[in-house]
Amino acid sequence: MQVITRDTLFELAEGETLLEGLERTGHHVEYQCRSGYCGACRIKLKVGSVVYPKPPLAFVKRDEILPCCCLVTEPIVINVPLKSKL
Repeated sequence: MQVITRDTLFELAEGETLLEGLERTGHHVEYQCRSGYCGACRIKLKVGSVVYPKPPLAFVKRDEILPCCCLVTEPIVINVPLKSKL
């Protein structure tokens, strides 16, 4: 699935979480639990939608997602920078 960020675009590999894809492509994302409990990885979703196999325990607003545990179901646009652009 296609992911468009502030600086680039990439495809998620099969079975890869959004957080793993962001890490693989050199994006800056804070995280801790990788399970949807803490909410540390919370990011803004600008366009598109995701689903959660299990409801996350961390609170997310309507325009936020948890890349550690969501499934990308269509192309999305998120506001996440590359580490090299910080």
